[in-house]
Amino acid sequence: MAYNRKDFYFKEAKRLHFAARSVFKLEEIDERFKILKAGMHVLDLGAAPGSWSQYTSRRVGPGGRILGIDLKAIELTLPNAVFIKDDFTTLDWQTFNPPFDVVLSDMAPNTTGIRFTDQVRSFELCEKAWACAQEVLKPKGHFVCKLFEGEDIQMLVKALRQRFQKVEILRPKSTRKESKETFLIGISYAPAPIRSAAPSPTHRSLQAPGEI
Repeated sequence: MAYNRKDFYFKEAKRLHFAARSVFKLEEIDERFKILKAGMHVLDLGAAPGSWSQYTSRRVGPGGRILGIDLKAIELTLPNAVFIKDDFTTLDWQTFNPPFDVVLSDMAPNTTGIRFTDQVRSFELCEKAWACAQEVLKPKGHFVCKLFEGEDIQMLVKALRQRFQKVEILRPKSTRKESKETFLIGISYAPAPIRSAAPSPTHRSLQAPGEI
């Protein structure tokens, strides 16, 4: 049975003038883990079409700042946000006045319908977002990243647990039943490892930039 594209969350997003229903996923994450606060500087990776930035804009307020980046153009104007159409992996972050209080990633690959392929591509995007976060995230900052469920998720959890005081996995209520996406949430970042973890013998280890 095909999913109902215009479901409750789709209609609510339209009613509240959000760019996409995905806003409710970030809202649930924020309500549960208190990710966003007034005055924060936030990096939004994979920001198009812009609903996460819209929500974040309201939460950080006029004293906060948002940098939204996507390969697609973001057709929004927000008073406390700047949007860039670019590949975030090629940017010189020093030109954007890091560090950031929060790094958000709602990135997803172009899906093929082949579960394993889609999981691998999603995992690679999350790896890239995590590598970026290690470059630009403030001490005690927070990280939120979407990825498709698969066995590699535990590899990322282990990597994040070396750098965050708390790591959570959440499948928001607004996620479509047929979707395989879930979210990793890292709370209170530490630039240096705060605990050790043995690398998995069956997977490559995640490394911070410059680490061996």
